[in-house]
Amino acid sequence: MSIRTMTACAVIAILCSGCGGAPSIAILGAYFPGWMLCALLGIALALAIRLLAGAGGLWRNGAPPLLYPLLALLCGTLLWLFLFRGLS
Repeated sequence: MSIRTMTACAVIAILCSGCGGAPSIAILGAYFPGWMLCALLGIALALAIRLLAGAGGLWRNGAPPLLYPLLALLCGTLLWLFLFRGLS
């Protein structure tokens, strides 16, 4: 196979891999996508960790600027894996 054929096959496989529907969660009668719930819970967990770190005296001079957004991303991604890894 040529490199162009292999590249085209890889691109098609990547584009077709995201065709599954996202899981939805019923909250008070409305359906929300699972990623939105995980994102909101990830932000809440990052804020809780920030409060605990502040109460414990960690980072007295302040935390690095990208720490909390990356922590929220990590928490949201881990929640997605734990809650929805078998669904798709």
